[in-house]
Amino acid sequence: MGLRGRVLVAKVGLDGHDRGAKMVSRALRDDGYEVIYTGLRQTPETITAVAVQEDVDMVGLSILSGAHGTLIPDVTRLLAEAGCDMPVVVGGIIPPSDVSALAACGVAAVFGPGEPMAEIITEVGRLVSDYRKSQGLP
Repeated sequence: MGLRGRVLVAKVGLDGHDRGAKMVSRALRDDGYEVIYTGLRQTPETITAVAVQEDVDMVGLSILSGAHGTLIPDVTRLLAEAGCDMPVVVGGIIPPSDVSALAACGVAAVFGPGEPMAEIITEVGRLVSDYRKSQGLP
């Protein structure tokens, strides 16, 4: 069986806690995805550059610092300016009242703490599959 897709996982901003991002990265890898993990304290510009360079099928952002209202829209705007239309998902501490604003700026899904890994994998699978089909990829 071939690769299911390429996923970029990034920790945006000054947040220094990456256990959740590493757990999701490992689960995606074990499910057949190629995962590019950027590590801690990435800027929106760096995340966009890596997404373009690595030609990923999805960007997953992890944020716990509370700066999601500023940093996530910056990432989605920069990706759009770079001509990238792959799905963006966010995981971390996101108040329910902020989810609609993130969706409005282009976030396809938001996962909170304790989200079952099987549900994350299923949703990522759907998003990556839909994106790859839209690009004419298997």
